[in-house]
Amino acid sequence: MCVSFQRGCCPDLELLEINTKLDSGYCQLPVCIQGLQSGCPKLKIFRMLNVIPMHKVMRNGPDSTSGFPLLEELCMATTSVSFMTDKDLRDILFGSTKLRVLDLRGCSRITPSGLATLPCVELECLFWGQYFNSKVALSSPKKGLHMLTEKWSGTLQELDITNHIFTEEDLEIAMSYLAQSSNADSLRSLNLSGTKITAPVLRLLIGQSTGLNYLNLSSCRYLPRGLKRVYRGQEDIPVSPGLALEETCMCS
Repeated sequence: MCVSFQRGCCPDLELLEINTKLDSGYCQLPVCIQGLQSGCPKLKIFRMLNVIPMHKVMRNGPDSTSGFPLLEELCMATTSVSFMTDKDLRDILFGSTKLRVLDLRGCSRITPSGLATLPCVELECLFWGQYFNSKVALSSPKKGLHMLTEKWSGTLQELDITNHIFTEEDLEIAMSYLAQSSNADSLRSLNLSGTKITAPVLRLLIGQSTGLNYLNLSSCRYLPRGLKRVYRGQEDIPVSPGLALEETCMCS
């Protein structure tokens, strides 16, 4: 596969998807990113679902490429172990200024600082939930989420940070950037399941995010019992969050 891309066999390819079944287990695939970038300069959507990419060096190829300059969506989601690092992600996206959707579910080695250095400034969807990695809950508290919400507060429409153990302080700062954004009403979906989000921070965010129609607060240990659920549709999310949340706290 790498050789054909290197020779420019797919110069007009816009979508590339490689996936395996969820129950297929551990699946590795040698991938020459530099070869893909050279052979598929018009790629807009690149998905590798439940596949563990093993980086392969391209011999006798160009010393450098322009990356994926037209890429709008990158999906590296996995239900298995992920070895992807900040450097691996940067090697893929260093030229992708037009990226809109980034799906890194299961990629536990990616850090906030690594994401913050990406060249895309108008990201709309960040899916970064940790659904299948039991070691995440045992790791040390994280910091840096605020760097991401500050960078993309004006464009972010969907955010999933399921089971990330950011500190309460970091979550408060991060959510405040979303709430204070001039485009706060553009946020449509927010998955905070398994995080340390608190009721006061949530109250502020919901009050400003009038376009929110999906909110996942399940397994949030710092919230009162009555709040820990999934909310679907604007009619389900409290219209007057301050009053509604206080009443829920009193009843739980």
